[in-house]
Amino acid sequence: MKAFNKNATNKNATNNNATNNNATNNNATNKRSSAHTSVIAIALSTLVLCAGTVSAKSVADNVVSEQRAALEKNTDGQGFGPQSPRDIGQNAGTNLRSFGTAPERSDLNLCNIHFHKNAEHKGGDFTTHAGNGDGKGTNTGYVYNGKLSAAQMKPVSNQVCAAKGDALQSGDTLEVHFVYSSAQVAPGPTLGACLAESTMNPGLRVEGQVIVLANDTNAMDFSELAEVTQVDGYYQAPNVPTNMGTPIQYLGSTTGPAFNEKASPLKVSWSVRPQVAVVDINSVSEWCDDNVFKEDHAHGVRNLVQNPKLLSPITN
Repeated sequence: MKAFNKNATNKNATNNNATNNNATNNNATNKRSSAHTSVIAIALSTLVLCAGTVSAKSVADNVVSEQRAALEKNTDGQGFGPQSPRDIGQNAGTNLRSFGTAPERSDLNLCNIHFHKNAEHKGGDFTTHAGNGDGKGTNTGYVYNGKLSAAQMKPVSNQVCAAKGDALQSGDTLEVHFVYSSAQVAPGPTLGACLAESTMNPGLRVEGQVIVLANDTNAMDFSELAEVTQVDGYYQAPNVPTNMGTPIQYLGSTTGPAFNEKASPLKVSWSVRPQVAVVDINSVSEWCDDNVFKEDHAHGVRNLVQNPKLLSPITN
């Protein structure tokens, strides 16, 4: 029989403790990583393909009503914060969840630029309903109330931003989202670029600008509009329009049709301009072909949020 080695036993116990500690630390790390991955997954799910077939049949009103009812059922009493998009001409809202307004964009990092086919918000120069669409975010939302000239409406022959759906065309309305984050991040693809391991709950701000596409080289150049540079240590889009009316600011969430029947848990400070900018469609085409965000198509539109319990009050 081998002699009982007390020292060896103690050493093994120490090693076992170290192993258990490592396992505990690994579990904690995995939980943090999993939580961060979940947040990124939520962010990514907000960007869903739009640009569907223009001739697609619109769903009946009852389909949208059922989606609104599902949203009510899935959020009632669950503690979700205020949601987006909304009618920026209506100030009422009774959501009781509050959070701090994100700093001005000059004190945040621009992390993503993308756009949706048709305006997600309603108000100002974009109150004309595009219809119910396919019930999944395509061919719904709101369009420019005004009219372009015959020359500006001349169709383009190239496939504009058509990587994942039908091409954009002259006369189309887009809602552009300039997304900013308080995290130490750089511009990149998807809303995942706005999150960082070091900042699990960054302040998020979205500057919303609705545009209408014109076949007009004298119209605004989208590449200039979406230019990215660094100012005082922060990534910025310095050419976000400042002459499109007084922005409507409110507390809301991320958007996209993935949230037609459930709430977005991400908190966003919104600033939406009520006037529409006329942009050269050819410049949008060039931007889709080459941009740091790897954006090559328009995204879908979430149903307008109308339930007061899911809206914050607008005070400005």
